[in-house]
Amino acid sequence: MWAAIIVAGAGCYLLKLAGLSVPDQVLERPFVRRLADLIPVALLAALVAVQALSTRQELTVDARLVGLAAGAVALLARAPFLVVVIVAALTTALIRLP
Repeated sequence: MWAAIIVAGAGCYLLKLAGLSVPDQVLERPFVRRLADLIPVALLAALVAVQALSTRQELTVDARLVGLAAGAVALLARAPFLVVVIVAALTTALIRLP
């Protein structure tokens, strides 16, 4: 177990070091800038999908997915972020209400 933690830590450090050593000419390319802007969005979307659709090792469709859909509708309606979170949470809670 400790070997895996040490290898993962070293890998993260080397990846960070590689990112810091990239020349500025590469970082200023439009494609690289667009890609760098999209990576956090893709990562957040993946985390939301995993939390909304999984329970342990299984895919699950339950009230969380309905709450996520309600939040997406609020987001498409250009609601503020706090309102989107509240709509999603309230919808999930109301669906789970016995």
